[in-house]
Amino acid sequence: MKKHLITALLLCAATSAALAEKPTPAATQEIEHLISHLKNSGCEFQRNGSWYDSAKAADHLRGKYDYLLKKGWVLTSEDFIARAASESSMSHKPYQVRCAGKEAEPSAAWLKAELMRYRAR
Repeated sequence: MKKHLITALLLCAATSAALAEKPTPAATQEIEHLISHLKNSGCEFQRNGSWYDSAKAADHLRGKYDYLLKKGWVLTSEDFIARAASESSMSHKPYQVRCAGKEAEPSAAWLKAELMRYRAR
């Protein structure tokens, strides 16, 4: 009996992982825009006390996004910002964005502002 229960639980877990929810096409387009916007911004991105160029920052967020997608933990653009693009998952230090001629600001605020601009277009 225990063996059948364990097999059923493992099958259920594997099935639920395979059926993990994914963002809608609209949310996927928004998230792709945010990553692309960061990459093309020319701004610097701080994580864990070091500044990185926008291309490295975009690559880093892409990797976190891909990981979260596999887990089914990103359904909306807001999920992406909160779970992948706001803070280090290791140190929990907030990410910062610094663009030419401007003070550094939290990446969450910077990305949310761009998301609002994108949605308003």
